[in-house]
Amino acid sequence: MPEFDLSTLLKQAQSLQDKLRQVHEEAAARTVEADSGGGMVRVVVDGAMQLRKIEIDPALLGADDKTMLEDLVIVAVNEGLRRAQQMVSEEVGRLGPFGGLKMPFPGGGE
Repeated sequence: MPEFDLSTLLKQAQSLQDKLRQVHEEAAARTVEADSGGGMVRVVVDGAMQLRKIEIDPALLGADDKTMLEDLVIVAVNEGLRRAQQMVSEEVGRLGPFGGLKMPFPGGGE
């Protein structure tokens, strides 16, 4: 059975933390778009889950239907947040299981 080296494990954990921080910073700089109402409401959300932009078609504003406008904004924002979360998850997933952290499991492994 391999010897358990806490120092190496801590270094690997710190490396993983640094990689995760970098991935989150890079994702925060990226954006995704979503829309609702056939493109009448469009939003841009970044990887830090911040709403960056909302565009509303002027025809929708002229419709004088406050409830419909509110619903379309909610749908677009929620879809934008879902896409941003998916983007961040995919980026973090590229680090692989444990981000390359080598765990000395008892009974085998490394």
